[in-house]
Amino acid sequence: MIKLYGFSVSNYYNMVKLALLEKGLPFEEVPFYAGTSPEALAISPRGKVPVLKVEQGFINETSVILEYIEQSQKGTPLLPTDPFERAQVLALAKEIELYLELPGRACYGEAFFGTPVPEAIKEKTRAELLQGIAALGRHGKFSPYVAGESLSVADLYFLYSVPLACAVAKKLFGIDLLAELPAAKALLEKLEQNPNVQKIAADKEAAMPAFMAMIASRK
Repeated sequence: MIKLYGFSVSNYYNMVKLALLEKGLPFEEVPFYAGTSPEALAISPRGKVPVLKVEQGFINETSVILEYIEQSQKGTPLLPTDPFERAQVLALAKEIELYLELPGRACYGEAFFGTPVPEAIKEKTRAELLQGIAALGRHGKFSPYVAGESLSVADLYFLYSVPLACAVAKKLFGIDLLAELPAAKALLEKLEQNPNVQKIAADKEAAMPAFMAMIASRK
């Protein structure tokens, strides 16, 4: 059986978890905070989550894991078979990660944990978030899903990255990133009604106290 290593507060972990659930695949969750211990690095070379364990060994990096699942497993397709359409979905996912998730992540410390972030980093994040959401507005279809009519890998990145970027923008800069993208707001509401998304949200809420205790112990 496939084993998913990580923890339920991680947005990248939840992208893979939702893919597995949407495909109806059996899998086991293995609690794993990663880190730099020899044991952790033997599983995850960079000490990050998620990691997928299959019969042949471990697979790391979310985008690679999602493509592996798509290529090797049955169930609901999350990537088109047409090469051009597939490239569009993957490009949207990559754009969300590079231009919204990662810029927002640079300010998670201040936005979510009260740890001050230098003003230069915050200004860079602000500019990149505005550019990133503009790019998503140009490229995303939202009809009703990010890349078109069906749920795809792009929606996994959208669901578990954009709300975090929006929270950073709102808390630190007083900006509503989705103010001019009502279709994107509607999609978030639609996705939140998905039973698998609701299960993941409940698991995240249940795991949050332990996660916060772990964070506090590392300060």
